[in-house]
Amino acid sequence: MRTVNIPKRSRKLFGLLEQAKHENLVLRSEDGTEFILAEIDDFNREIELTRQNSDLIRYLETRARETKTIPLAEARTQLDL
Repeated sequence: MRTVNIPKRSRKLFGLLEQAKHENLVLRSEDGTEFILAEIDDFNREIELTRQNSDLIRYLETRARETKTIPLAEARTQLDL
């Protein structure tokens, strides 16, 4: 991972950083690619914010209930390995 310093003169981006201090943000580019912008200086805060992400929690709960698995040979075939 690389750290990029954002100057205050980048007003729009700096504004997003200020918002991310209060809640996690999903940034979506024009092509639909999504990124998460979240404050990470306090691990306990990160856990708290993640737990408040109802979409993520719902997704994880759905995945936890799944019982179907894919055999290794089939996964290799699907991945063309």
